[in-house]
Amino acid sequence: MRPWLSDTPADLGERDGIERPAADVVLIVDDVPDNLSVLHDALDESGYTVLVATHGEAALQRAAQALPDIVLLDAVMPGMDGFEVARRLKARPDTAHIPIVFMTGLTETEHVVAAFQAGGVDYVTKPIRPREVIARIAVHMQGARQARQARNALDAFGHATMAIHIGSGRAVWQTPLARKLLQAYFGIEAAPFDLSQVPAQLLNWVQAESAQAGQGLAPKPLALVNGARQLVLNLQERTSDEDWLIVMREVSDTAVVEAMMASFKLTLREAEVLYWVVKGKTNRDIGDILGSSPATVKKHLEHVYEKLGVETRTAAANLAMRRVASLAQR
Repeated sequence: MRPWLSDTPADLGERDGIERPAADVVLIVDDVPDNLSVLHDALDESGYTVLVATHGEAALQRAAQALPDIVLLDAVMPGMDGFEVARRLKARPDTAHIPIVFMTGLTETEHVVAAFQAGGVDYVTKPIRPREVIARIAVHMQGARQARQARNALDAFGHATMAIHIGSGRAVWQTPLARKLLQAYFGIEAAPFDLSQVPAQLLNWVQAESAQAGQGLAPKPLALVNGARQLVLNLQERTSDEDWLIVMREVSDTAVVEAMMASFKLTLREAEVLYWVVKGKTNRDIGDILGSSPATVKKHLEHVYEKLGVETRTAAANLAMRRVASLAQR
């Protein structure tokens, strides 16, 4: 067995202070040593840095450690097959962006469809022809490199951006800030955020507004509320036939709520209730926003009336708007 066929982590060039090689990194996953040998030699001669794995678990470990630029993945392996490996890679934020090219002897339509549904960007049939594989890799590597540069630029500027594939309902990639905002506004507690599952409300909005855009109509933004903060999502552009770019922007009126607390000696929850009264929301709406019952909102509002010296929600809203406006002018 060649040294690079070992399934121990030692041959990975683990990311413990060792610099990532300048050459593009290819991870080959196949349980047949002869296939690994042929591909390894061909890719190595073409200037690629090559990593290998002979089963699914090793593939996931290597991908998480080395973050290769592309994965050549055998579809049929004992234990965890290639389709499941692909799904798991696409479900992780750190590996979801890596293009996957399936290697398969299964050319029936259902298997080809399964490869793409699992997250593959292409497939090659066995017996493997190294020159064809290298040509396919070069094409996908160029696209992946450009996408990586764009993601790195967005991350560097702190932009909250993600791309969603409408057909599969999967997030293709997202910046760290976008992932943080999704977790906050959709109540997702699992870490890391599972990219294979886009919240239903978000996916339904993307599908509806992309259809509108396809008819030449301007897509409408999606606004989500979290206390005095609001997340506004805009459908930006289509990056491919079924991938749509989403840009998020968080709008915060925390300063307004704090001003109400200080001016009228309100509690935080009372100030939040008053804030949404000013916005024209009903007690039921406010309860849904703040996670309280309408009866609890009514009780908070009674305390607000007492502290403001008013008797109606209209009077309370008018007084609050005047006070905030006067503070803004100072």
